[in-house]
Amino acid sequence: MEVTAQRKPLSFTNKILIGTVLGIVVGYIFGERIEDLRVIGDIFLRLIQMAVPVLIFGAVTEAMGSLDPKALRKMGVRMFAWFIISTSIAAAAGLTFAFITNPGTGIPQGLLQSNIEPPAAQTPVQLILGFFGTNIVDSMARGSMIQIIIFALLFGVAVCFVTKETGNTLLIDYLRIFNQALLRMVKIVMHIAPLGVFALMSWVAGKLGFGVILPLAKYLGGIALACLLFMITIISIVAAYVRVNPIKLASKLVNMSLVASATTSSAISLPIKMQDSVEKLGVSKRISDLVNPIGMVLNSPGQAMFLSMASVMLSQFFNLDMSFGRIVQIVVVSTLACMGTLAVPGGALVILAGLLPSLGIPIEGIALIAGVDWFRGMITTIPNVACDAMISLVIAKDEGEFYREVFDGELTAAEAAKKLINQP
Repeated sequence: MEVTAQRKPLSFTNKILIGTVLGIVVGYIFGERIEDLRVIGDIFLRLIQMAVPVLIFGAVTEAMGSLDPKALRKMGVRMFAWFIISTSIAAAAGLTFAFITNPGTGIPQGLLQSNIEPPAAQTPVQLILGFFGTNIVDSMARGSMIQIIIFALLFGVAVCFVTKETGNTLLIDYLRIFNQALLRMVKIVMHIAPLGVFALMSWVAGKLGFGVILPLAKYLGGIALACLLFMITIISIVAAYVRVNPIKLASKLVNMSLVASATTSSAISLPIKMQDSVEKLGVSKRISDLVNPIGMVLNSPGQAMFLSMASVMLSQFFNLDMSFGRIVQIVVVSTLACMGTLAVPGGALVILAGLLPSLGIPIEGIALIAGVDWFRGMITTIPNVACDAMISLVIAKDEGEFYREVFDGELTAAEAAKKLINQP
């Protein structure tokens, strides 16, 4: 009797890879005629984007509401310290490779054409006030992630105290069910991710083309090398700290990295990052729900890398002085500029436009890199997303909520959580 081997269904990772490769090939073949196909990709992005503000609010509120107030203070300090360290390392890596590759030299002057306007200058007081919204509904409508997170943090603390004082867990229970339903909705949308990625990559290859890359190959190559060095460094540090195999850790970041690269958005990658942190890395849901959304806003190593690399490149292009003081200024400003910034495609250019005047660099310089910003985003969004997941792993280890059996593939996340509950 013959036994017919059943084919294993394609994994999500392979589907994304196939969508990416096919999109590039189709876009290259059809050129600008494929531009209308972008609408499919835009629909996919919007379906995810419309859920992200509510997902952040629900996840952060539930995570905060479930915490012990004393534990929160200690965990918050550690989390913020890791964010600062990782972003500073990334900014320094971008700066280092900028001096190695010298991307600002030999660029044709004809590329300097742009209609990009810098954002209105803000005083430090205005910048700080911008972190706090006057209306949470308005903050959600505008997608102001930092305002949503601050409200969710405060509301979560209030829920924590009320639950502790009354013993009534009804609100937390409702939040938990609400978040589960929202994540299920996102999982349904993610089924069309390969098609959305195919459409986006077709548009990129067909509309933007790859010829635009050649004059700026040193710039993109420098960023790619900086990202590679940063990822190897952070993976090695986290693997040693948590005592796991670094190659295995890297393999578990592939899914979220592919989505991050294809969409160039940390916000759109958030649901898959939260899911993989729990189901692949072995992070508890409570830690993942708190660290990953906050990290999306406050921890942007890829963006810090881009800002430092772009600042040096434009300084070289305009023949500006690169003293030690200026170098330190670029690293510090690039690190701080990533706190509470835009987590959407193209958001980094807006941040750069606001950063350049403070460094004495002509705003017109953005024209040099605007044409390849999508390709740059494909590179730098990966460390933005993967680093958050690794920090959630570190915090989970510190809090005793890292499930090694899940990381090793011996148990599912649900089985590990149930085993923890049943322990005496």
